Amino acid sequence: MSTGSHAGRPKSWIAVAVIFIGFTVGGVALCLGPNWPMFWAGAGVVVLGGVLALLVDIMTDVVTD
Repeated sequence: MSTGSHAGRPKSWIAVAVIFIGFTVGGVALCLGPNWPMFWAGAGVVVLGGVLALLVDIMTDVVTD
């Protein structure tokens, strides 16, 4: 559990990075045509990142003052 910091745990940041990579891949795919297979691959990575975020219990990093 987070102890008074708004930074979050490294596991949570890895989940956020995976979601960000998927979002970036999907965005680039839309600019390239659109390239639908690449877009859906990016969407799949976002879903994978969401599942990862649930597994590492990312919401426990929330600090309310």
